[in-house]
Order: sequence, then C-alpha cells, then structure tokens
Amino acid sequence: MNKEALTQEDIELLLSKLNNVGAEIGKVIVGQQQVIQQLLVSILAGGHCLLEGVPGLAKTLMVHTLAQTLELEFKRVQFTPDLMPSDIVGTEILETDHESGDRFFKFQKGPVFTNILLADEINRTPPKTQAALLEAMQEKIVSYGGTSYPLPKPFFVLATQNPVEQAGTYPLPEAQLDRFLMFISVDYPSEQEEMEVLRRTTGTSSEQPNAMLNAQDIVQLQQLVRDIDISDTLLAYVNQLTRNTRPNNSVSESVKKYVRWGAGPRAGQALVLCAKANALMNRRFAVTLDDIHGVTHGILRHRLLLNFQAEAQNVTTEQVINALIKELPLPKGPFTKSAK
Repeated sequence: MNKEALTQEDIELLLSKLNNVGAEIGKVIVGQQQVIQQLLVSILAGGHCLLEGVPGLAKTLMVHTLAQTLELEFKRVQFTPDLMPSDIVGTEILETDHESGDRFFKFQKGPVFTNILLADEINRTPPKTQAALLEAMQEKIVSYGGTSYPLPKPFFVLATQNPVEQAGTYPLPEAQLDRFLMFISVDYPSEQEEMEVLRRTTGTSSEQPNAMLNAQDIVQLQQLVRDIDISDTLLAYVNQLTRNTRPNNSVSESVKKYVRWGAGPRAGQALVLCAKANALMNRRFAVTLDDIHGVTHGILRHRLLLNFQAEAQNVTTEQVINALIKELPLPKGPFTKSAK
C-alpha cells in the first residue's frame, strides 16, 4: 500500500473523513483545537500520546470522544495505586477439559488487547505497573509464560496524567516517557469556551459524535504519512534540532546551562513522522519548516531532563525549547520537494 496505489479520489475521501473527525469531536468537546490536532497527528504517525493537565479539563472525555469517532475497539483502564501488571496485560487461569478432566492453564487476555487503550491517570500507579505497558507500546506484542501474543492493528495508548506536583502521583520513568510519541499539555479553556461548557453540560440536550474512520482508513492514512516528502535540508535540520538538545554539543546556551539529558534518536524519528502527519492534515504532500516547528514542543517536552539549576531558577522545558529553536540556525532552502 503506497500513495501511488491510491487514486486521487481515494486520497480526497480519506482526507475529508479525517477533517470530519475534528468536527465530530467538537460536538462534545468545546475548544482545545490544538490538543485535538496533536492527538490526530499522533494517531496518523502511528504513535502513543500522553496528555497532562489538572483534573476537570475533560482529558478522559476527549480521548473517549475521539475513540467514538473511530470504528475501533476501545478499552479504558483506571490506573490506581493497587493496580497490578496482570490487570493490564492479562494472566493465566486454570481451566478444566470437561471431556477428559485434564486441567490446563489458559492465558486470559487483559484490556491491553484492543485498538485504543485509555490509560487514565497513568501516573497514579507505581512504576512497576506502569512498566507493564513498555513492551506493548514498543513492540506491539505482549509476552507471557514464554509466549508472545500480538496486539490488534492499529494499536494506540492514549494516556492521561495529572501534574507531577499533585499528591499521590508517581513520575513516569524516562524509558516509558520516551515511548510516547507526543506529550500534550492541556490548559484551561478561554472565558468564552468555559461559558459554552457551562451551557452544554447543564442542560438536557446532548450530541453524540459519529464514527468517521475505520481501521483500514487509519492504516491507509498512516502509510500515506510515510509517503509524504521531506527534503534533505529539512531532514538535516531535524537531525540538528535533536542533537542540539544534548548539552555537550549544543549551540544553545540555555541547553548547556539547564539541560541534564537531551533527547535520543527516537525524538528525531518522531519529529519527522509528526511533521509529515501535520503536512497531510493540511492537505500537503511535502513537509515545511512550520510543520516541524508545529510539533517540536509536543515531541521534546517529555524528552528533556532539566538539571537542578533549572529547577532552582524556575526554568521550564517550554522556555528551553523556545530558546533552542531561536538559537539554532534556520535551514537554507529548498525546504520542500514538489508534491507527487
């Protein structure tokens, strides 16, 4: 399956369905357009997504509504301090063959065996249980008792978490954070949006979103994303952007001063894929510099580990990323190739 295998009509139909997803989500979710855009970019790029925000900002509702617009199997796991790894991946149960009377162990699949898994408040469970998702997120399989069980395609983990400053939270290990393609910060709504929330949620009328995309559509869109062109000039810029997050060889004084550990190669891969997905969502078949900058914060936000000096001076990751983009020399054209 590649771009050439799809007719122009097929592509237009897919993009039309994709555009309608945002409109359907808007029937339930007020505002948060940038968050919804980043969620869709993450899905098109085939990656997992972590949403962070204070309680009450409709993070869970947003993911549930997104799942309703996609004809995919959806399951939700509420992460709590007493949650065990087997509650996520599954466990073996003892069964009896009624004809022979023989007893045997059978693997009972857990909720991770789905297309979209909502890991709700993922940082309220200890790291041991959080780590149960590592193999599933990276390899798209679950290993148990020496046997590997493939997960359905497509497979996404859409997780929510409360700010780590809140009581009862466990910071996600860096290895698990890196498995998330994007880290999306969910902020408070504007005054007008909050008025609309009050109006919608305190009355009797309610709208339900319609399903716009099925599993085949998503797989086709994901393949189409990989067919989007990116010039060598922009590819080199992404490489430099990623490498300059590391303090030992960065041109950014802010990175040298405030960053302890920078982003690894997976960040560069994520930047390219998400930039391609962003271009496709804007009906372009070539990546621009704006596509890269539009996803940079979501890709790097959780991959930079700041040092004690940054914490003491209240320097945020957002400020460091902004400084890096400003201090890193911009690429000199051509930025894009012609669309095929």
